Formats: sequence, C-alpha cells, structure tokens
Amino acid sequence: MSLKTAKTWSIRLVTVLLLFISIYISHVFLQSYTGTSKAPASRKTLCDRWVMSKKWETLGFNVTRKEQLFLRLEDFFWKEYSSSLPLPYGIKGSEVYLLKVLAIMASYEIPDSIKSLPCRTCAVVGNGFSIKNSSLGGAINKYDVVIRLNDAPVRGYEDDVGNKTTMRFFYPESASHNPGLHNDPDTIMVLVPFKQQDLRWIKEILYDEKRVRRGFWRPPPQIWLGKPSQVRVLDPFFLHETACRLLNIPLKPKSNQNPVHPTTGILAVYVALNFCDVVHIAGFGYPESWNQKQPIHYYGYNTMKSMKDSYHDLRHEAEALKRLEDSGAILFLNHPS
Repeated sequence: MSLKTAKTWSIRLVTVLLLFISIYISHVFLQSYTGTSKAPASRKTLCDRWVMSKKWETLGFNVTRKEQLFLRLEDFFWKEYSSSLPLPYGIKGSEVYLLKVLAIMASYEIPDSIKSLPCRTCAVVGNGFSIKNSSLGGAINKYDVVIRLNDAPVRGYEDDVGNKTTMRFFYPESASHNPGLHNDPDTIMVLVPFKQQDLRWIKEILYDEKRVRRGFWRPPPQIWLGKPSQVRVLDPFFLHETACRLLNIPLKPKSNQNPVHPTTGILAVYVALNFCDVVHIAGFGYPESWNQKQPIHYYGYNTMKSMKDSYHDLRHEAEALKRLEDSGAILFLNHPS
C-alpha cells in the first residue's frame, strides 16, 4: 500500500470514529431528559450550561439566595429572630411551641456532603398526574438533591418518580403515618408550619404527649414514626417570600376574602431556587378547573373536585412557574398535558 493510500484510509477511519463518538454523545444527551439514561448529564455540564451563579443578577424575579433553610434554637436564645407576623408567614405567638420543638432536635443543617458541593443540582418532584408513565425515575435519582411533597408514595412508582428522597416537605394533615415506607433512612423531613396547631402536633409527637385533635382540617396521624433526628422546621421566611416575591399574594386579605396561601409545591420550588444552582421540576400542573373528574395525582383517586374549597390559586401558580421557566431559572422535565 502506498503512503498516499494509507494516509487516505487513516483520514477516513478518523472521520468514521468521530462520527460514532458524535452520535454516542448526542444519544446520551437526549436520553438525559427521557429518564432512561444513567444520569441526566454530568454536574459540571449542567452547571456550565445554566451558569446559575452568574444569572441571578439578571433574572430579576426576586430570589434572595438565603441558604439557611431551617429554624435554629440559637436564633431564639440570642434574640436574633424576631417576627411581626403569625404563621404561616412568621412565628409571632408560636415561640413557646417552637422552643420546645427545636430543643429536642439534634441538627438544623443540611448534610455536609450536600452543602460542600460547588454546584448543587436539584429536582423538585410534584405529585401531579402528568408524571405518570413518564419514565423519569432514573433521571430523577441522579440529582444531588431530590425534594418530594407531602405523603406522595414512591414504592410502586419508581419508574416514573424515582426512589431517592433528600428532603420531603409536609405538614400534619399531609403526613404519612410511617415515613420510612417511602423515604430513604436519611431523608430530611421538613415540617412546613401553616398554623400554630402544626407546631403543637409535632411537639406532642416528639415528647409523646397527649394528642389534641382540634384545629386541623383533616385528622393528622396520632402516631407518627418519623425520626426526631431527621425532622427540621422550615423557616417561615420562605413561605413569606414565596407569597410576596413570587406570587404577589396579599398577606392580609380583605375581610370579605378568603386567605390564599402558596401550595407546598410552589414553596419547594422557591426553596430550591434559593439553595440550588440548577433546579429542574417534574409532576407539576393541574387539569383545567372545568375538568372536575380528571385525577390530580399520579397516585390515588382525588380529582379536581377535591380542590374546590382549596386556599390556593392554582392558575396564578401555573403562571409563576411559566415565568420562571421563560427566564431560565427552572426547567420542566415533563410538561403538564
């Protein structure tokens, strides 16, 4: 074979190899959003792509980037925490309950393995019907932080929602009797106190006191098997900022108006925007209000009819999520149908 012929074949071989490498990389990238790949993308790729640390100045949707998520006992001892509003937007009038609850908790922090990451990738998994049959489970499990909501199950739904849970946001009426069934052993159970009775409930659970059942719209578990060491109390600051900055909800409605509060889902998204560098969401969105028989969750049988007396403005929240998506702050892993 002549030198010229060998050179020609070498160029052709390199070209073919480059073509195969290009196809493989494209295949992996596309699979990262279908839930079938081993990872959504490398952490470095995600962070470089979104460059979140430099975009906050230009996005302009009023995220504070406050990373201290949970209330701490030392804040009260040193009089650093003051509030002029009652729950859910402040702690005024609930200080005694809080002191007792925080006194029994072993920690108030996120694990160092997460806090020390130079870039945190986070998935907020909503409970919406839209995530059913999505096959996103594998992709969701690869994020550094996976946030879930209320008592949404994991077992039996792993293909669609994954099974990794870093934090689970809940309140008494949405608490599962045994958190160990659908959470990891080290899952952080984040109590979102909407009212004083919520703190009273967790105090009675932690101290094994007599349960007082009044004051709840649905009976919460009287026996709760969560680990005290895994419980945290979310700073009401985040619900306040979600209402004021993201949703522009009046904190004191007029006398003839029912109060409107953010859902746990939109709250979790706002918390993630403060704590994480990359925020992707899945399972968000409700059916149109006229479709009263449409299931609203990927599990169970609740329909839009059950939301009739809700203290939430679902349309307004959908518009807020759309603004966040358009600004580049979040990415939908799947869109509501």
